[in-house]
Amino acid sequence: MAQARNHKHLREILKHLILEPEGFTPEHAANGLHSIMRGEASEAQMGGFLAALKIRGVDRQPQMIAALAQEMLSSALIPVLETVRKGREEFGIVADIVGTGGDGWNTFNISTTSSLVAAAAGLQVAKHGSRASSSNCGSADLLESLGCELGTISPPDVAELISEHRFCFLFASTFHPSMRYLAKTRRDLGFPTPFNVLGPLTNPVVPTRAVIGVHSKYLGPVMAEALKILGHTNYAVVCGDENLDEISIAGATHVWRIQEDGEIKYYTIHPSDFGVPTHPLSDAAGSTLEDNKATLIRLLSNKLEERDIPIRDFVMVNTGFLLNLCGLAETLKEGADIARGTLESGRVLDLLNNFAKATQALKAQEEQKSAQH
Repeated sequence: MAQARNHKHLREILKHLILEPEGFTPEHAANGLHSIMRGEASEAQMGGFLAALKIRGVDRQPQMIAALAQEMLSSALIPVLETVRKGREEFGIVADIVGTGGDGWNTFNISTTSSLVAAAAGLQVAKHGSRASSSNCGSADLLESLGCELGTISPPDVAELISEHRFCFLFASTFHPSMRYLAKTRRDLGFPTPFNVLGPLTNPVVPTRAVIGVHSKYLGPVMAEALKILGHTNYAVVCGDENLDEISIAGATHVWRIQEDGEIKYYTIHPSDFGVPTHPLSDAAGSTLEDNKATLIRLLSNKLEERDIPIRDFVMVNTGFLLNLCGLAETLKEGADIARGTLESGRVLDLLNNFAKATQALKAQEEQKSAQH
């Protein structure tokens, strides 16, 4: 690939970015990340690179974001969606619902719950995520607390898990091992960089449909254009009017939808489009891991308390939108109705328990192999 042929050390790339920013191209950005993922850059160089990218506004340039995402995917562990019984075409639509994080609202784990509900409703979901970075409880934290052994899932396991359970979780640290070089630097910097928006663009399964929430409205058209450059269609970028990286339960949500023909259509939606009342976002706030776990169990067991209704409705609108995007619901209201019916049926809890057992079996196999060696 071009980046490898024209390989430059991060020191050279950083010098170019600082001294000649006007001539800094997407290829330079990709080269810089390539150097980092080879493990040859120092922490000072990586910190300087991330800070300079932020100061130069790279997170507002779709060509730059797309180039970084492509470079990141080029070093990822890519699962093959094939089993002994199913080829890739037979898998059909595989979706994701994910947010950039960093919106400051610290809401309940909506996209994680919505991905489980959508899977129980019949959609195949490959959820790409990690542990908490900007919230109290990340997607991986919540699923692990419920018995899912996410660290054992490797590329060869993905197709079988999706085929069997219609759901799989792809731990970012497992599938993007080369990004480990940046982890400490990103934590130490303490401010968001362009790399914060790459997670939703770098699901190794490369879903056929996705809902991507962004933390700020300015990022909506940027992310949509980056997705278009990457060749994605039937994706939707969303941002609640409060700068929320999900479809809002409190009011309007902005949508940038990449249509089948590649054109980006902008429009707004409202909870009333789903047949759902509005609720203040404070009523859907997340809490500690233990509290979020208890809330999720009540939701999936259909044992709701009054305080859970806003969170249930929040899950309904986000799941409903995803089901509509993927063709499992003709309207947003039908999507929300399917989501509610699926929640009340107990099928989501069954799916979660069966997925957890499958990951526990993978861990047991892994431990058995280790013992034999």
